[in-house]
Amino acid sequence: MKYIYEKGTSDNVLLLLHGTGGNEHDLLSLGRFIDPDAHLLGVRGSVLEHGMPRFFKRLSEGVFDEEDLVERTKELKDFIDEAAETLEFNRNNVIAAGYSNGANITASLLFHFGGAVKGAILHHPMVPIRGLELPDMKGLSVFIGAGKHDPLCTRAETEELQQYLNEAGASTAVYWQEGGHQLTQQEAEQARMWYQDAFL
Repeated sequence: MKYIYEKGTSDNVLLLLHGTGGNEHDLLSLGRFIDPDAHLLGVRGSVLEHGMPRFFKRLSEGVFDEEDLVERTKELKDFIDEAAETLEFNRNNVIAAGYSNGANITASLLFHFGGAVKGAILHHPMVPIRGLELPDMKGLSVFIGAGKHDPLCTRAETEELQQYLNEAGASTAVYWQEGGHQLTQQEAEQARMWYQDAFL
């Protein structure tokens, strides 16, 4: 997987996962805003949809190719394991931050491998997959940023995802902003405050 790594001064590692059409550089400024001292690991999705990078295939808007999602989720977990060795950071201190498609692959990472990250910031995620027996997520902290008028990630979708995470033992916080699917400055500020309480 293509990635960029910016070494920080703390023990925390922010895994940054872009939205559809983005790349490994997209969320670096967000990561630095959330934690100026963390190591930053920006990753590019290895699937192309009409030339736009994504982390997994979809059948149509809002309809995921679940077989590919499972395969790509395992691929991402293996990448994190390998990157920890190659880049010599603490594997146990990885906190994922994803937007849209990046948030969905992050949610899938939690659904398939609960302990793959120490925590997660999900900006405008959907429920990645249903009918799955979820792993134990006790001790996992998750922030969900959502838009009250988001046409892709509805209130019902957001609340369903939060319920799944809570039932698996995760500690969750949802921030509702007034807009749609875009990531706003206010939402980023809420994520930063949540992160400081959870990990600093």
